Amino acid sequence: MQGCATNSSYTALRTSCYTEFMAEDHTFVTVQGRGLIAIPTAIRRRFGLDQPGAQVEVIEREGEIVLRPHVAVPADQAWFWTERWQQREREADDAIAAGRIMTVEGVEELLADLDS
Repeated sequence: MQGCATNSSYTALRTSCYTEFMAEDHTFVTVQGRGLIAIPTAIRRRFGLDQPGAQVEVIEREGEIVLRPHVAVPADQAWFWTERWQQREREADDAIAAGRIMTVEGVEELLADLDS
């Protein structure tokens, strides 16, 4: 819907934009008491929201409510996402990109290199 005018004098353009919007994958849901909505099953599955701990970020933007899916990181994998570990990942990526790597044929060769 980018480029769609919001000025009411552009009736034909607004109709065209509405048609464009309606062609997108969407559905309507009812807001229940206490503000609850049910995201349709197919959409939950497509975005991984059927996984335990999945969350939806709610963003208010330009007159819209945007739902952004977030799948929680399992507790046994949380260490990978710590800032310390991510810094080490970036350092490793930089080393690989700069060619500061070594390829070995087996464990013995690796251990021999580490001992030297």
